[in-house]
Amino acid sequence: MLTHLNHSRLLRYAGLFTWVVVGVPLLYLYSWSWLLEAGGVESGVAAAFAAMPWAAIGAYALFGASYAWLTRELGGRQVRWVDQLFLLVLTASAVGVSYFTETGLGSILLMVTASVLPWMLPLRVGVAWLVLSQLIIVPVYIRLDLPVFEAVMQSVLYAGFSGFVFVTSLVARQQSLAREEQRQLNAELRATRALLAESARVNERTRISRELHDLLGHHLTALSLNLEVASHLSEGRVKDHVRQAHTLARLLLTDVREAVSQLREGGAIDLESALRPLAENVPSLNIQMDIQSPLTVDDPERAHTLLRSTQEIITNTVRHAHARNLWIEARSEDGMIVMRARDDGRGADSPVPGNGLQGMRERLQQQGGELTIETRPQAGFSLRLVLPATVATAPVNEGVVA
Repeated sequence: MLTHLNHSRLLRYAGLFTWVVVGVPLLYLYSWSWLLEAGGVESGVAAAFAAMPWAAIGAYALFGASYAWLTRELGGRQVRWVDQLFLLVLTASAVGVSYFTETGLGSILLMVTASVLPWMLPLRVGVAWLVLSQLIIVPVYIRLDLPVFEAVMQSVLYAGFSGFVFVTSLVARQQSLAREEQRQLNAELRATRALLAESARVNERTRISRELHDLLGHHLTALSLNLEVASHLSEGRVKDHVRQAHTLARLLLTDVREAVSQLREGGAIDLESALRPLAENVPSLNIQMDIQSPLTVDDPERAHTLLRSTQEIITNTVRHAHARNLWIEARSEDGMIVMRARDDGRGADSPVPGNGLQGMRERLQQQGGELTIETRPQAGFSLRLVLPATVATAPVNEGVVA
């Protein structure tokens, strides 16, 4: 069963298991204090744990809820300010468990918190967060009649254990990122391979059509001309056979021309087979592609432009949009390839196109296309790409709305 879980899921379940284990001594201590109190036995332990039982239990429950919420899609979504707020609640509740119980149980929960830090914070901030959260527990150990030095050493010891957990989680995070990069490269390779296969097919059909036109076409034309001359020079039955051969030569020439035309007409690149691999297995983003079938262009360079544009749209949505859904639609309209993309992300008030969007716009404009961007806060991003399907198509207006 464990072999089917990825790194983030294993960390999540390990943290939840540790949280449950920490609850066992809490349950034992409070049960014991309740039994002592119910039996009328005066005990300092009973008094201490009966003083604020619900506060400690509440902090413990809050820790579990916060941890479960933070790790529900660990590494599969963008970190938002709400996540960092829950991280603060997670740390505070762990510290609260130690203060309310006057034990080191909170330090153990902070070790669980350390497993979340690499996924939520930059490396330096995460290390500082880890050390400071452990040092906050020092007053608890001092209240347990430990000397200051020993209290600090106790916190440093737990910080060392937390550091080990932190590094383990950091390695899992790096492997998760490497796996995502590999998935993206594989998707790009599959899309590029499909595009190359289409280009090779188009080039082969074009080569065959040229060979038919240049070889058979020219020879049949010369044969037809010679037979026509022979028909004027011959008489009787010979002339009839020559005319019949001339007619067959012209019919054969017509068939060759039709075959060449069909080969050239079928030499367009199908975009659907090249674009769909880009949308497969993208984490934290549901991509719905609606591509007209067939959707073709007659130029490999234009197909490559649309391929790179689609790739840039998906990458930007994953990295910056904080979206859960992305809709991509591609149609052929009046000799133009029109692609529309929209997401349900946070949007922006006045978007500033980065290098990716600028590169997309420049590629489109070089081939007579245009890029339109529409967005507003909390309404997502909407892109519209227009590109002539053929080289001969007149360029569209170069006005760009951004």
